[in-house]
Amino acid sequence: MSWGYAADNGPDKWADNFPIANGPRQSPIDILPGASAYDAALKPLKLKYDPSTCQEILNNGHSFQVTFVDDNDKSTLKEGPISGTYRLKQFHFHWGASDDKGSEHTVAGTKYPAELHLVHWNTKYPSFGDAASKPDGLAVVGVFLKIGDANASLQKVLDSFGAIKAKGKQTTFADFDPSTLLPGCLDYWTYDGSLTTPPLLESVTWIVCKEPISVSAEQMAKFRGLLFSAEGEAECCMMDNYRPPQPLKGRAVRASFK
Repeated sequence: MSWGYAADNGPDKWADNFPIANGPRQSPIDILPGASAYDAALKPLKLKYDPSTCQEILNNGHSFQVTFVDDNDKSTLKEGPISGTYRLKQFHFHWGASDDKGSEHTVAGTKYPAELHLVHWNTKYPSFGDAASKPDGLAVVGVFLKIGDANASLQKVLDSFGAIKAKGKQTTFADFDPSTLLPGCLDYWTYDGSLTTPPLLESVTWIVCKEPISVSAEQMAKFRGLLFSAEGEAECCMMDNYRPPQPLKGRAVRASFK
């Protein structure tokens, strides 16, 4: 049976098919600001995104994702806690059935209604597929969404949802600049973790931004209009597609800010 977020195939059951689900560096986690140490050696993030690399948007049955051309160094992440150059592969979101939950990471137990993940891979490996299983293979920038003003950049993404309502649907999505989805302040927490969906590979340097971006309640409602189900199947609205926090197991969480 394929994995998902229902009672019979959700996060509690993933370890049956993916034993790494109980591994030493699983994500997400609950970030405790008081227990995260300021590290002066952590550099500011260097993000350089070229809108021309934006390719398409698709509903993969678990979330929707926006994909990027990654055969060149036009859209990259450097510095911060990582060394070398990491290329942007895709971004996607996780969200709840209501505005009081939905983020994967939490901050001292606080849940946000959604979380954006910008997924990058280390160019010292030949491809995303190769990098995805290496301890330093991936770097994911996480951004919390909180209810507030409508987000004009996000609206561009939401406007394409009509074409990708059902699982398996995709459409071209050109000239979008993902840096418009980043908060004004790029202070971050960082720790060694994993993919938060199967295969749950322990290959991610997590970079979680302290400052959230805003989203209106109306915009959040649009997310829940997407479907887990394919066309012709019983309609199942896409929501609560997040994994709850996992045990820290002695890992250090570092902060780029005091």
